[in-house]
Amino acid sequence: NMGTKSLCLFIASALIAYYIYTPLPENFEDRWKLMLITAEFRTIGHLASFVEWLGLMHYMEALMLITVVEYVPPTSDENVTVTDTEFSNVPVRLYLPRKQSSGLKRGMVYFHGGGWCVGGTGMKAYDLLSRKTSDQLNAVVVSVDYRLAPKYHFPVQFEDAYSVTKFFLQSSVLSQYGVDPNRICVAGDSAGGNLAAAVAQQLLDDPEVKTKLKVQALLYPALQTLDLNLPSYQDNENKPILSRSLMIRFWSEYFTTDSSLREAMASNRHVPAESSHLFQFVNWSNLLPDELKKDHVYTSPVYGSSSLGKKYPGFLDPRAAPLLAEDAKLRGLPLTYVLTCEHDVLRDDGIMYVSRLREAGVEVIHSHAEDAFHGALLFVSSLGDLAVGRRLSNQYIKWLNDNL
Repeated sequence: NMGTKSLCLFIASALIAYYIYTPLPENFEDRWKLMLITAEFRTIGHLASFVEWLGLMHYMEALMLITVVEYVPPTSDENVTVTDTEFSNVPVRLYLPRKQSSGLKRGMVYFHGGGWCVGGTGMKAYDLLSRKTSDQLNAVVVSVDYRLAPKYHFPVQFEDAYSVTKFFLQSSVLSQYGVDPNRICVAGDSAGGNLAAAVAQQLLDDPEVKTKLKVQALLYPALQTLDLNLPSYQDNENKPILSRSLMIRFWSEYFTTDSSLREAMASNRHVPAESSHLFQFVNWSNLLPDELKKDHVYTSPVYGSSSLGKKYPGFLDPRAAPLLAEDAKLRGLPLTYVLTCEHDVLRDDGIMYVSRLREAGVEVIHSHAEDAFHGALLFVSSLGDLAVGRRLSNQYIKWLNDNL
């Protein structure tokens, strides 16, 4: 009868509303839109866990379905010619501006995010960002499809990123594409920001590379594996898009499919005592401004077994965790743009790098978005068009236009 149907409908609606409703900070715009997006991502996460539990596929392979659904083929338009090709045997999507200009163009190598496990240059959001960058900056943009975990682990992702950059920086390649060797940058978001930072550091030590980067642009980058209980990890444990547990899953999968590393990281007991000297580089009590320390109290690390560090030395390697680089290494880095978001587990990684770079004498522009969450800059497309995404991407491109 009608009464039972109405009751069922009411209960179903209440459950859906309960599932979709996420408490969000007061200063967020587009709150309901963001709740829906968050619910979508959460659903995909639950499904991925379920198919993994059934033994049908790896969690990350299930998450990769987002990338597949979001894929767009390389399509040229009146402003930019877009092609899929390879640089140094690594697939890249290449964006060449069509503007007739007398001078040389700028150059950018871009690394997409996705925790070294998911994502791709063909995702609609990345395609739009690269297209916009190429058109508005009159820049040749090389967007890199590095190999992903769980099939490939560190250092493969880094090596793919590095070999593409090194290939592009050859003077013969730059002149082929009409790129000014004095106006090149590396950039990336999240795990891609990690790769950009690591590539910029590694280039400083490479005698074969004569071209110097003018800029590195790091958008909410992941920069350290040592302390996964930073204030930002605690404050934003369950904030939209990137929870603490998902970030730990990404970090651990970058190095191994063995769940023992993930379990140790989850309890923040993965770093062996013999690596204790590295903690100085990520000691947030010295590197964060007071307003972000809030009521957090720094506690000394609890060390883990030596066996994890011996088995998976990658998590102690600056090529995977650029915050672990010595001060002397940081001094040679180019002008740096860092975007951090208040409601992001990775917020403090970016802010600590800003502090360390400034101490090393590097010029850093730090843009901190109080009303944003991890991944915000990409929400300008089918992932969900949010005002904060448009604002942050416009701000980033404007900064590049003024400084590259």
